[in-house]
Amino acid sequence: MSETLTAILVVVGSYLLGSIPFGYVLPRIFRKEDIRKVGSGNVGATNVFRIYGRWLGVPVAVLDVLKGLVPAVVGLSLGSDWLAIAAGAAAMIGHARPIWLGFSKGGKMVATAGGVSLALAPFAALSCLLLWLVVFLLTKYASLASLAAAVALPLATVALGASWPIVGFAAAACLAVVALHRQNVARL
Repeated sequence: MSETLTAILVVVGSYLLGSIPFGYVLPRIFRKEDIRKVGSGNVGATNVFRIYGRWLGVPVAVLDVLKGLVPAVVGLSLGSDWLAIAAGAAAMIGHARPIWLGFSKGGKMVATAGGVSLALAPFAALSCLLLWLVVFLLTKYASLASLAAAVALPLATVALGASWPIVGFAAAACLAVVALHRQNVARL
């Protein structure tokens, strides 16, 4: 198989994996409820955690991280930062606009972007996770913690010497997370 075809399959597969709305699927299986009809209506881990607690929220968060991490690791294993970035970005887009939900509103990409970042720049990602935890524990606002971590990600990648493609990804991921949180910003 050619490198181009392999790259296309990885990116398309990453989008399909990213499109699995675990925040919709797990509450549907275990609670027989549609998460889109409760709380914020978002299918991300934060809404699941808020509505159903950690028993469902933690597994959704872990699965959302993994659907960003796995595609990026596959891209890296095939030898390319660019393929890892494209695969991770495809998973994030899938998370935000999942094909399995008819391209309707998905999650806000925070956990999925965290998974991609963990593969591409592990120390930067872990420092942003630490920042997320500190801001969340101090304020009790997941959206504020997410915004702080998103803004810190490109800065951390630069400070820790990541390659320019990875810094560019971090900046784009930051902008995407901030854009998806614009209603939260207005409320804050």
